[in-house]
Amino acid sequence: MNRPRSLQTVAAAMAAASRVSLMFFLAAAAAADAFATCGSSNCFLVTGSKEGVSPKGAVTLDLSYRYIVQSRKLDGTSGVGEVLAPRIDFDNEVIEPDHHREIRTQNTLVELDVAWGVTDRLTLAADLPLINDRDHEHFDEVGTPAEFFTKEDGASGFGDARLGGRYAFLVKSRDLLVGTLAVKLPTGQYKLNDSEGEINEPTIQPGSGSYDAIPGVYYARQIVPTRLEAFGSLSRKINSANDLDYRFGTETLAAAGVQYMAGARVSWSGQVNLRRTGHDLYRDHLVDSTGGTLVNLTPGIRVKSGDSSFYAFLQIPIHQDVNDAQLAPRTAVLVGVSRRM
Repeated sequence: MNRPRSLQTVAAAMAAASRVSLMFFLAAAAAADAFATCGSSNCFLVTGSKEGVSPKGAVTLDLSYRYIVQSRKLDGTSGVGEVLAPRIDFDNEVIEPDHHREIRTQNTLVELDVAWGVTDRLTLAADLPLINDRDHEHFDEVGTPAEFFTKEDGASGFGDARLGGRYAFLVKSRDLLVGTLAVKLPTGQYKLNDSEGEINEPTIQPGSGSYDAIPGVYYARQIVPTRLEAFGSLSRKINSANDLDYRFGTETLAAAGVQYMAGARVSWSGQVNLRRTGHDLYRDHLVDSTGGTLVNLTPGIRVKSGDSSFYAFLQIPIHQDVNDAQLAPRTAVLVGVSRRM
């Protein structure tokens, strides 16, 4: 993204944007960010188009598509033959352990992000998860004569929107420091019913039903001007409980990487991304099979054309350590297009 400049140097700043394109990662790019066996997984990485600050008066639109499949069966870091997950019985206010056997969750997510430069240092942003589609497969009523397979307990809909601001605290010829603060709003549905007419699992729902705070910081330094840049980011998502008394685990995201400009239009990047999520809580009780630590290696490419750019990232798991038994993500894909007006 562009570094702040006076209005007289906006054109020069836009030319330099590709050299500072990997900026602070805001809000982990997900509407429901908790890592849990039933779903709710997402790409967590620095994209280079939804972060940083914009010149005064500039509007940036970013449309992205994410595809993540959760089908790796783990208990901690070890592979297992089956994953038994609990069910939250909201009507009776109890947790039913080992209620169903997880098979697979396919996450398809489409998001529109809008950023507006209020000043050359301050940018306001809105992240709108247009589609949160989760195709879910499991065996229900495990261990009883009524056990059966179903693929009808997924969910789809508009997710939880995020509103926030990004401010450039430090701007030097080779250094940039950006801080952000965002609030996630409960705009997505979180009480959709499953195939049996009961409230579906929280991690399958498009929304969380809670107001959450997301502070963060990002730092970038040009190692070789116009060619090579290093960056690092850290953010934390602090969740509150919804009116069902369900609270998603607090989430910490960290990233470090480099970007190399291969030419005037093409840049390559590589980054390591860490995501650590605590157990979810229901009525102040830990929910099994929620939370864990994920580390991904993420190569990416960005191609610019005027005020528009196309980007693509591939997230490759290199370390997965889940709480209890869960379905973990396999290789994930994120593609998108952004345009500054």
